Amino acid sequence: MDDRQKVKQLVENLTKAIVGKDEAIQLVLVALLSGGHALLEDVPGVGKTLLAKSLAASIAGKFQRVQCTPDLLPTDITGTNIWSPRDGIFEFLPGPVFANILLADEINRATPRTQAALLEVMEETQVTVDGVSHKVPIPFFAIATQNPIEYQGTFPLPEAQLDRFALSFSLGYPSKDEELQMLQRMQTGEVGASQLEPCVTPEEVLELRRRCANVPVNATISQYIVDLVRATRDDSEVTLGVSPRGTAALQRAVQSLAFLRIMLDPNRQSDYVMPDDVKFLAPYVLGHRLIVAGRKSSKAVIDRLLHTIAVP
Repeated sequence: MDDRQKVKQLVENLTKAIVGKDEAIQLVLVALLSGGHALLEDVPGVGKTLLAKSLAASIAGKFQRVQCTPDLLPTDITGTNIWSPRDGIFEFLPGPVFANILLADEINRATPRTQAALLEVMEETQVTVDGVSHKVPIPFFAIATQNPIEYQGTFPLPEAQLDRFALSFSLGYPSKDEELQMLQRMQTGEVGASQLEPCVTPEEVLELRRRCANVPVNATISQYIVDLVRATRDDSEVTLGVSPRGTAALQRAVQSLAFLRIMLDPNRQSDYVMPDDVKFLAPYVLGHRLIVAGRKSSKAVIDRLLHTIAVP
């Protein structure tokens, strides 16, 4: 099976469980194939957990879910050493991060100390417990969620943590027709990740990542990305602009998006990154990395910059 068939089957598999969320499916695949992680900011009940479970089922990967609460400890995520009376030694008991797909639900309800436990594994795909490093399965992909309308008893993610997420987006409510279709699928028993058959393996996901990294990026596109990022640092409405990590994340993300579009769109004329790929992904990759002054939204700032900076 070639790359085009793998990508098409992966998308088709996800659409069997996720109704009417083609853009969200595309974005989560961009995050996965770029080697990053995804932050979903949405109200409860719109399918965030279903999306994570469906993705894990589609890639034949191990899925783990952590419900974040204020009493959750870092070792509840990373794992801990326990004493074995039989062997007379400490043995490492792996935590839920030892999975291919990790869902950290309501991550902003965990304390900063527990949130920080995810930093190392998201960046280096390993955890260190009592001075010993343990590698997690590859690929490792974290999906964190947070409710944007509930702030009581929460701990906002610090900028260093937000910067680890390649993309931030929301699923949103379905349309009327999509909600009716969801109910019809429930009647026929078609809804749910448990009904999905794997269409690619974790090893094939790694190969697709390598394909994405090889998508050509013209020097003018790289200059466009740098100009856009640097403009966030000099903007009068922005208190904190995008870091160099965000610059690299945007280029990796647009390579993955270009790859997906090449595989899925037979009418696409180019096999390289286009300016439209950058313009589409910029709000999702850069928005959560900005601290904006006043009541302006980061999306409004990025939209304005996209209309200001010359397109190659």
